[in-house]
Order: sequence, then C-alpha cells, then structure tokens
Amino acid sequence: MAQDRLKETLFYALEKSIKTYRQFAQANISGAGVDITIDQWLVLRTLQENPDITLQQIAVRVFKDFASITRIMQLLVAKGFVRRTRHARDGRRSALALTPAGAQTIRELEPIIRRNRRQALRGVDPADASRAHALLDCIVANCQPSDPS
Repeated sequence: MAQDRLKETLFYALEKSIKTYRQFAQANISGAGVDITIDQWLVLRTLQENPDITLQQIAVRVFKDFASITRIMQLLVAKGFVRRTRHARDGRRSALALTPAGAQTIRELEPIIRRNRRQALRGVDPADASRAHALLDCIVANCQPSDPS
C-alpha cells in the first residue's frame, strides 16, 4: 500500500483550512479592538444560546476539554463578560449568565463574524457548501463509537 503524502490527505486540508480561518478571524476580531479570542467568543455564544448549560456541556459543544473550558470561563468572568454564582437547584455546580458587557460583546462581534464567514466562503457555491457539510457530518458519524447492540 502506497503511503499517502500528508498534504494530499483530506484531513490535512481540513486542519489547514480550520487553522487558516481561525488565524484570519482572530486577526479581524483583534483588529476591531475587541479583547476576546475565538474560543472565548464560542463559549459566550454557547452560553447565550443555552442559558442553563453546564461547563461540561459547554466543553462538549465547543470541542474543548473541561480544564480548557474552566480556564476560559475564569477569563470571561475576570473580563466581566460572564457572572458565575451558586446554582439554585444544584449546589455542586455554578449558574452561569452573560453580563450586559458579555451580551454587548456578542452584538459587537456579530458583523465581524458574519463578514469573516462571507469572505471565507466567497466563491463557494452554496450547493457545494451543503455537500461539504454533509460530508463532514458523515466523517463525524464514522468516527463515533459504534453501538454494540
């Protein structure tokens, strides 16, 4: 079996495109004077969309380990974007809530995020984007643990 050249594999191209997009997007966010990283923004948006979410659930949704999410959340609290209090029904966990500053940061970044996505997808046919999304969903499904039943 011939060994694949690294640069010719689909997964190399995926990783390169993700890293390139993240660097491009982060540069545009930083250039706009907003003191937040892509990962911090993802956590804020996840919290905005899911107000009663746990840190563990955030970690799963943004593809980060629990320790990374804990550090990100500490930074977001320190920046005043998130308020962390004792959960009313479960004393073992924290209640997380966006602050007005966190909500304002999301609003401020929305046009930048939309512009980043538009530029990254410029020249990509919507049907091709849809097929790529389906392809990526298939890859994810193929890599999930099989049901032994």
